[in-house]
Amino acid sequence: MKKISNTLQVLPLWMMLFITLFACDTRHEDDFMTRVSVHINAFSVTGVSGKIDNEADKIDITLPYGSKVTALSPQIAIPEGASVSPASGSIVNFTQAVKFRVKNGNIYKDYEVSVKAQNPIISFKINGLYATVNQINKTISLIVPEGTDLTTLQPVIETAPGVSITPSSGDTIDFTNPVQFTVSNANLTEVYTAKVSAPVNGPSIAFIGTASSRNSLTNPDEIAASDWLFSKYSGAVYLSFADVAAGVSLNTIDVLWWHYDSTTALPSEAVTPNVTGKIKTYLNSGGNILLTSFASQYVDALGIVPAGKGPNNVFGDFIPNGFADGSDWGISFIGNENHPVFAGLQTYETGKANLLKKNTFRLNHTAWWFLPDWGGYTNGVGWRSQTGGNNLASEAWDNALDGRVAIAEFPGGATSNKTCIVISMGAYDWYNETSNGNPSPPNDFIDNIRTLTSNSLNYLTTH
Repeated sequence: MKKISNTLQVLPLWMMLFITLFACDTRHEDDFMTRVSVHINAFSVTGVSGKIDNEADKIDITLPYGSKVTALSPQIAIPEGASVSPASGSIVNFTQAVKFRVKNGNIYKDYEVSVKAQNPIISFKINGLYATVNQINKTISLIVPEGTDLTTLQPVIETAPGVSITPSSGDTIDFTNPVQFTVSNANLTEVYTAKVSAPVNGPSIAFIGTASSRNSLTNPDEIAASDWLFSKYSGAVYLSFADVAAGVSLNTIDVLWWHYDSTTALPSEAVTPNVTGKIKTYLNSGGNILLTSFASQYVDALGIVPAGKGPNNVFGDFIPNGFADGSDWGISFIGNENHPVFAGLQTYETGKANLLKKNTFRLNHTAWWFLPDWGGYTNGVGWRSQTGGNNLASEAWDNALDGRVAIAEFPGGATSNKTCIVISMGAYDWYNETSNGNPSPPNDFIDNIRTLTSNSLNYLTTH
């Protein structure tokens, strides 16, 4: 009887514990997460709230132009029971990003907090072309097309809230010599020097993109290509598709270059009838276009090839770390060795050149024509007859140029004036990614990419 009595005494306690745990099971994780939360709920400086990214563990705050960031007292809201260091209300120097650590029990999380004052000049453009604004050196530079009258230009200037600028946006200004612009608000006055120039000779090449200005480009491959162009060609300008849609004149542009590396699908702003119609008019009037990386697909939207005959093999990795490969990547242009596009390339055998060094980090962004199995092309002859183009190069192994179309020109007739060059293989890579935070080894063949691009631009200009 005693043994049975003890069992009966223990059983209700066990049952109660089981029922309690079971009943609270759906709430236990949420309660636990609340008790140990180390998220910053709010972060503000001088009344300006920060943008909190709890996945990247970063907080960004932009203060009005002229604000000092050397001695600020952030106000920080954190979960009950947590602590933060530096503490809310502490005096902090935000000249550089500052680490804030939130602790709750034995759990902690670090945030990188950046506080910056807004730049006074957001954008500066003339005739629809955006200038490069160097906020550190306080300079504004713009190259306008050859023949532009520099004496009566009207810049359109966007400034930060509360900022005034003299001369004003819309004023008619003589830019024969550099012009000083004074920006000011209640806290600060600074002077920017603007230099506008028009090339005396040489081609005018427009780097076209989805960003509103060259400064707004975000894709590292597109930035690297653009930087090279502007360093080499005095007649380089930047145009957005919004500029084209708005009717910016293309009459003085010798070549449009669209290097698109951001997504496999072309952006909607590029393929609207308003934009494609204007570019078609430009091409029909003697204009030229270079299309590289994923932009190769634009030949279909522009009617450069018959409908549906654009690149049929489009792919690429968008993982930020990219990947490495143990072999060099290159092209074969056997049979086209004397074509101007390939002049001066460093070759490893006749008609073959590498573009991407082995073990560099790359994303393999490709938009080419795959001939044997898809599209009914069968080989290079079939592709040429169906597209009206001239296939200039394939992968390095493809000596007959019957497997892939990696570089092409349109139209393909030997005596025709050229309108378009396409460069579309993954080896055409301007920027080598990082892997797990480690920088890529240098691409020893980057000069071949630059030479190939320069040759293509010059070939389009002179034909």
